[in-house]
Amino acid sequence: MSETVSFGYEQVSPEEKTRRVGGVFSSVASNYDIMNDAMSGGLHRLWKDHFVKRVNPRPGEDILDMAGGTGDIAFRMEKAGANITVSDINPDMLAVGMDRAIERGVDTLVWSEQNAETLSFPDRHFDAYTIAFGIRNVTDIPKALREAHRVLRYGGRFFCLEFSTVEWPGLAEVYDVYSHKLLPKLGKVIAGDEDSYRYLAESIRKFPPMPEFKRMIGEAGFVQTKVEPILGGLVAIHSGWKV
Repeated sequence: MSETVSFGYEQVSPEEKTRRVGGVFSSVASNYDIMNDAMSGGLHRLWKDHFVKRVNPRPGEDILDMAGGTGDIAFRMEKAGANITVSDINPDMLAVGMDRAIERGVDTLVWSEQNAETLSFPDRHFDAYTIAFGIRNVTDIPKALREAHRVLRYGGRFFCLEFSTVEWPGLAEVYDVYSHKLLPKLGKVIAGDEDSYRYLAESIRKFPPMPEFKRMIGEAGFVQTKVEPILGGLVAIHSGWKV
């Protein structure tokens, strides 16, 4: 890993990025739905539904939902009867998820504070690993991908939903204006937090393009890697298998 990593458009030490990202998500935790609605125009709900269909959780499976603190993906998957462990590095995000679980009467989820780069779970422990809108905020992405591979059983599957690089002409330019100019202002108005929303927009632009991230997944040990662009790459579903 290099001596510095990107925090939005800044280069900072790995330790500083981890600290700052923690601050961002502690700040936005209570407004998580508002944040996602602002960033996606509300489409994140449909994308998450589609993502879970691709994961295809099955009864009795053990699934790790990483960076899933508020439970958005876990609540969708637990309906299938899978055993879901919700993990997040940020305790404030986990607290929001646990409160939501109480409100929904859902008591089957396991909640665990975890760093994606140094998971405490044993080798070959899960049948599937999911991460939605979280991997771009990880300090050392290759290390997190290797950890995902390690904790999966043979035959296990990896699924990642993430904002990506828009390839449709016209939409890319419109989205750049929206994310860089309007989104931080919306964050200030809606959540009183312009800086966090500016970072979130910048982090999307710094995330590797789809072919590069697909290559990174393969380098972590996964095979049959695939990428499914949505809306011309505004978001993408990446997947791979451990064999």
